[in-house]
Order: sequence, then structure tokens, then C-alpha cells
Amino acid sequence: MKMWNALFNRNKLYEEVGIENIDSTSLYKDAWKRFKKNKFAMVCLAAIVLLALVAIFAPWIAPHDPYKQDVLNKFAEPSLLHPLGTDNYGRDILSRIIYGARVSLAVGIVAEAIAVTIGVIVGVAAGYYGGKVDTVLSRIIEVFASFPFILFAIAVMFILGQGIINVFIAIGVIGWTGHARLIRSQVLQLRSKEYVEAAKAAGSSNFRIMLKHMIPNCLSTIIVITTLDIPSDIMLEATLSFLGLGVAPPTSSWGEMISVARTFLRQQPMFSIYPGIAIMITVLAFNTLGDALRDALDPKLKNM
Repeated sequence: MKMWNALFNRNKLYEEVGIENIDSTSLYKDAWKRFKKNKFAMVCLAAIVLLALVAIFAPWIAPHDPYKQDVLNKFAEPSLLHPLGTDNYGRDILSRIIYGARVSLAVGIVAEAIAVTIGVIVGVAAGYYGGKVDTVLSRIIEVFASFPFILFAIAVMFILGQGIINVFIAIGVIGWTGHARLIRSQVLQLRSKEYVEAAKAAGSSNFRIMLKHMIPNCLSTIIVITTLDIPSDIMLEATLSFLGLGVAPPTSSWGEMISVARTFLRQQPMFSIYPGIAIMITVLAFNTLGDALRDALDPKLKNM
């Protein structure tokens, strides 16, 4: 009996101070149950998974080599051989759209990973230490956030030059400010919690407290803002490629395809519409997924 009372008191204490116990995953289990009730979000999740599979297995799915030119067959009408027709160089449009998914998803994932990493490090440090550290880091955040996002990306790409790696860097190093602000505000609330004081009293280092307590308790916020920012990164890559500052030709990119197609809008309007539809579906799917995750991970909606 004493053992069960001790276990009950321990779990009750854990719930009060925020230390993980054997039911620490219940929040995410409940969130997944709420998320599954959103049918449209589930459809968007399936669409994203399908898009990822298409990008991964592009060499086996694409009906043609996306870089093979056939100038004698340019602007061919849709057919069994070329389901979406061909472009101004006779390249298969469907194959180029499939390979373009690789670029868009790679930019969305890698660039966002860079932005999240920088944003979490800066946000946690600013919120946890406070004082002069917070003041200095907050001023740095404000300086980066003061630049127009697209113009800053264009300037970075103009300096670095075209290339997928440079796109990762350009988007990653300018997209972290929003993450840092959100994480900082959340850490400011968390650092006064009892379990943080208990960890300090137990002799835990600041690094351990930030790693074991601050970041895990910000995980829901990180997941949501990451999901919502991926479509913005995809749109920014498409914008840069449209302006000729993104991936270098002949690499297939949806933005680059639209840029080339604008010259032939009257002659072949569908040439620009197909990659535009691909961008629209991808952005819509990620935005809907992000909104659904935000609602599912909100504890206030647990009993709704």
C-alpha cells in the first residue's frame, strides 16, 4: 500500500512541476486523436506523403529524362507519350514537374531545418539567460527582421550565386527570426517554473536545463511553426528561381519552369499552369497541415 501511495504522490508531483513521467507521451497521443478527426488535414497529410514518395522515387516514376531535349518535338500536345506535353526544348513537362518536387521539398526541409536550428538556439538562450544576453540577442533578431524578406534573399543569392546549396543558405539564414521570437517568449514563461528551480537546486548546468527542459517543452511550438514555414520557403525558392536567382538551369524547378513559360504564355499557356498547380497544391497541403497541428497540439482544445 505504501508503494502505491508513493507512486501516486510521485506522479502527482511530476504533473505539478512538469517533470516527465510514464505518461509523458499522452499529450501527443491526444493530439493525434484530435488531428485524425480533421478529414481534410488527413487528406493533406496523405498528399504530402505522396509528394515525398514521388520526389524520392522520381527516377523510377518520371516517364522521361527531364533534361533530354527534342527540339523537333517542342510544345507537343498532351499524349500517351507525353501526358502533359513538352516545353520549348522538347523536354517532357510531367518529368520536369516530378523532378521539381525534389527541389521544392529539399528546400522546404533543409532550409527550414537551418532556420529552426538557429532560431531555437538564439530564442532559448535569449529567454533563459535574460538580462544583457537577451538584450543583445533581441537587437540582433530585430536587425535581421528589419530587412524585407525577399529582398534580403535576393541580395544573398546575388552574392553567393545560383545553386541549390546557396538557396538552402539564403533561406535558412534569414528565416530564423520568427522562430527565435516565439521560442524566446515561451522560454521566458518556462524559466520560472518549479521544475526549473528544482533542476537548478539539484546542480544541473544551464546547458542541461535548456536541453532537457526548455527545448522539450517548446517542441509543440517548434513543430507547428516548422510546418507552417515550409510552404513559405517553397514559395520563396520558386520566387528566386523565377527571377533567375535560384537553382541553376537545367535543374528542374517549378519556379524556373514558370519563369521560362512566361515568354510563351500566348503560345502555350498550360506550360506555366502545370507547375503553378503543383506549387499551389503543395503550399495548400502544408498550410492546412500546420493549422491542423496547431489546433491539435493546443491543450485548451483537449476537451472540445
